[in-house]
Amino acid sequence: MSLKLYFHPLSSFCMKVLTALYENDTPFEPCMVDFMNEEASADFRKMWPIRQFPVLRDEARGQTVPESSIIIEYLAQHFPGKTPLLPSEREPALETRFYDRFFDLHVHVPMQKIVTDRLRPEGQNDALGVDHARQKLRTAYDVLEERLKGRTWAAGSAYTMADCAASPALFYGDMAVPIGEGYPVLTAYRDRLMKRPSFARALEEAKPYFDMVPK
Repeated sequence: MSLKLYFHPLSSFCMKVLTALYENDTPFEPCMVDFMNEEASADFRKMWPIRQFPVLRDEARGQTVPESSIIIEYLAQHFPGKTPLLPSEREPALETRFYDRFFDLHVHVPMQKIVTDRLRPEGQNDALGVDHARQKLRTAYDVLEERLKGRTWAAGSAYTMADCAASPALFYGDMAVPIGEGYPVLTAYRDRLMKRPSFARALEEAKPYFDMVPK
């Protein structure tokens, strides 16, 4: 099999890529990375010294592709499927990239700050940083509530890579800072994402590991 995905099922950025793969039924070999295993961790570091997943390895082309957005664009270019995750027209593509980055930078990142702070040793928590992250998430919710009005999906009427990014971001974001009743548009959008078969599959595969999520 040409494609190998190095990932962990709980990772929100890995879920983003899994959703893209499942959306187009793209065949790949899943390679779960266990950083607690010294040998597996060392092997992964050799492939990608930054030591962050997901990483896509295309054996046929001899390409190692890190970073979730770049992976999805790589898939769109070399392994297109029934769902064009990146529009071919320039303006829709720009809109798609904007929302992909918005969900990564303004939902994913502050959400991860909140969640990973819970893993810190007692007395070493970053209360101020977490407070700033919560404020940033609420601001992102405000922006999305306005911008998503009249839209089925993030970039318009078509499901794109922006929605692949939004799915895990809003799933975990809602756990970190509940979206709440004041965001009916965002809540309805999140519900559509949760029901999308491609993300639902990624989420189902992560369920056996949910006890690892810090409360």
